[in-house]
Amino acid sequence: MLVKSDFSGVTRALFAASMAISAVLIASDARAASKLYDMNPIIGQENPLDVQRVPAPAATPVAAQPATAVASSQFGSQLYDMDRMLNERNPFDTSPAQPPVVRPQAASQVASEAAPRPEEVAQMAAPGATSFPDLDDEYDPGQMGGDVDGRDPLETINRGIFAFNEFVYQYLMTPAARGYNAVVPETVRDSMSNTISNLKAPVILANDVLQGEVKRAGITIARFLLNSTLGFLGTQDVASELGLSKHSEDFGQTLGAWGVGEGFYLVLPLLGPSNPRDAIGKLFVDGYFDPFGYYLANTDNEEWGFVRSGTSGFVEYAGIVDDLDNLRQTSVDFYGALRSLYRQRREAEIRNREQGAVPALGGR
Repeated sequence: MLVKSDFSGVTRALFAASMAISAVLIASDARAASKLYDMNPIIGQENPLDVQRVPAPAATPVAAQPATAVASSQFGSQLYDMDRMLNERNPFDTSPAQPPVVRPQAASQVASEAAPRPEEVAQMAAPGATSFPDLDDEYDPGQMGGDVDGRDPLETINRGIFAFNEFVYQYLMTPAARGYNAVVPETVRDSMSNTISNLKAPVILANDVLQGEVKRAGITIARFLLNSTLGFLGTQDVASELGLSKHSEDFGQTLGAWGVGEGFYLVLPLLGPSNPRDAIGKLFVDGYFDPFGYYLANTDNEEWGFVRSGTSGFVEYAGIVDDLDNLRQTSVDFYGALRSLYRQRREAEIRNREQGAVPALGGR
């Protein structure tokens, strides 16, 4: 009975000891498992290959970070620093250096950086300093044929008429004028031009007198008499060979000499560049100074008057067709260039400064 009770006590003691040991082992395994599967340090730790690094919390000093974490962070920033790799020059590249890649900036930042600093302004204003070209001088709208003084308020309408004239000139008159210049000998063409010019002498003389140009009026009379007699009815310009140079006058020039302004620019159908002052003189006044026109009207030969006017315009166009083509090919705006040349020519003629063959489409 005693042996049995002692055996039972030993058994209980061994059972209690085994239970205590099991509790210790379970607690140890739990602590090991909590350390092995603690995800918070793993989530908070920085990936060494992550270029966009998240800065460490302010509460954690840099010195407290592990050495491996700092080394891996530096390794990642050096290996994946794409700005440095894109802007760094290849040591084997012999081409001229290119400016670095500039990232887009805000408009306010660009404006603030583009504005010169006071010291830079003072340096550019210093004597001998190199300045930037003046864009207003380099891109002068007047050189491009622009209407810089507002003399062309009807530009839209004028350009439409100009386009119609260009169609007629290029497809009808230009081929005919080139054929005329190629087939007709130069001496014959000069004779035609001299005859037409000689028939205009009465109109030129009347306007010389109206302008008070006595000397020029005497030259006009002398030229007409010499060319009509010694020049075989005006076919030869004998007066120019004797030193009496020809000049042109019309009532538009007379109005200009009297102080009448040119007004606005005007393009006439088939007749080309003009203005109200010149158009009134050409179409309505100069005809009254033409005795040959009176003769044709009084003898019921008005059609020959139209033939004379058409021939005069065609011969003059044939004389400047090459100049017009040259101007058309070299001008940025042919309409604007022709407008500018016409106005310059008329101003020179009013001041009795005859210019060369500046294009003036249509006979005068």
